[in-house]
Amino acid sequence: MSDLLLEAKSISVKRQGRFLLQNADLSLYKGKITTLIGPNGAGKTTLVRSILGLIKIDSGKIARAPKLRLGYMPQKLHLDPSFPLSVERFLTLAGKPLANWQETLALTAIEPLLSSPMQSLSGGETQRVLLARALLRDPQLLVLDEPVQGVDITGQATLYQLIHQIRNQRECGVLLVSHDLHLVMATTDTVVCLNQHICCQGHPEQVTNDPAYIALFGDQPERAAAMAIYTHHHDHQHDDHGKIIRVTAKTTGCDDQCGHDHA
Repeated sequence: MSDLLLEAKSISVKRQGRFLLQNADLSLYKGKITTLIGPNGAGKTTLVRSILGLIKIDSGKIARAPKLRLGYMPQKLHLDPSFPLSVERFLTLAGKPLANWQETLALTAIEPLLSSPMQSLSGGETQRVLLARALLRDPQLLVLDEPVQGVDITGQATLYQLIHQIRNQRECGVLLVSHDLHLVMATTDTVVCLNQHICCQGHPEQVTNDPAYIALFGDQPERAAAMAIYTHHHDHQHDDHGKIIRVTAKTTGCDDQCGHDHA
């Protein structure tokens, strides 16, 4: 049985005579985290909405696994400040609660918030509630559009670690949209760099050294080191598909944030 959950081929979206997205390919797999990055206006949200079936594509093809269950976490949530809506009520709007309701509440640590008004939540609390709502669908593919929107830097690292934990526990595929690759390097398997078209893709280490990535974001090794999210000293390299190529017999020196399988 194939682990391929969704495959988009040569997707193009054109509005008012201008391409928002042109000939983009994307393959998403069970148990793998794929991070979609790109500058503002690169077409990231357009590609996400296309694969979710929320907007019409002008050309290309999208194939999904039969009866694929999707969980979607939008970039932003707009609520009328005067509308009375508790966290618990908001979650039940996702549909009939599934068997993993309590597990989801515990995993996202939102049970103490159930009686709170949605409008009173902090940025980090709101994002965890949105993540819980997506998980209540028991998704095979979890689509997260800028999940750390409005969250401070400490909360961002915690949320990305939670997403990594969810992938490991549920073995779902994850499509993660982010504007900053350095934040997610430790927890992603494949990076796709988009700027209306696919500029480059592969393992994070390959992408950060790709001329197309550097042209868009600059060479920022000092930023990654300063954030201490992905300190990576090891005895191997990766090929274009992210597979490990041993280069020495030294002991691996990855830190706890590495996330690589060195077996």
